[in-house]
Amino acid sequence: MTRKTAIIIGNGKLQRDLSEVVDNAEFAMRFNEPKASIGLSGSRTDILMLAASSKPMQRRLTDPAFLTSPTFTAAKEVVLAYHPDIIRKYHPKPNLLSRLKGRRSDWTMRTIELVGAAGKEIRIMPPQFYIEGCEELGVSQCRMHQLFPSTGFFGIRYVLSRLPADEWDVKLCGFSWEGWKRHAWLDERRWVEDKVASGRISMLI
Repeated sequence: MTRKTAIIIGNGKLQRDLSEVVDNAEFAMRFNEPKASIGLSGSRTDILMLAASSKPMQRRLTDPAFLTSPTFTAAKEVVLAYHPDIIRKYHPKPNLLSRLKGRRSDWTMRTIELVGAAGKEIRIMPPQFYIEGCEELGVSQCRMHQLFPSTGFFGIRYVLSRLPADEWDVKLCGFSWEGWKRHAWLDERRWVEDKVASGRISMLI
């Protein structure tokens, strides 16, 4: 039986135009506010995974252009990677001055309001999903206040848990494992390399 194709598109630069490949796939996932791949990765977006705990999320929620962006408009489902309990327990908290300026660590409810009002189905991953992901990466309990796995990692893990290997060919593109210094980039890259070595996923270049 021919396997179906799932493509997970990171927020890094693409080396070539993959629009046709992505749009012809049976499934595509993107993250937050992809910019580097615009014009090179088609429009198909079955799932858009968001981090509702970040300062960039605050900016997106106050920018009307985000809700009318091609990626958000195309998304069939929105998934929040971090449960409010996880944000409360582990994620960094803004200092007093930032709080006075309106900064919060958790934008879950506001995200639900706006995404729901836009007619999108929304899902929040349970706390155990985050904890098990940290364990799988090797991020110990004592490091969970310093290192925070990225939405990219959780997106890949989520897709692998939903799409059986005998039915789906899962491909990655646009992943550079660079960015916010508190993400576990080395651990995440090693985890992906292990999945590639085992044949569970492949890199689309």
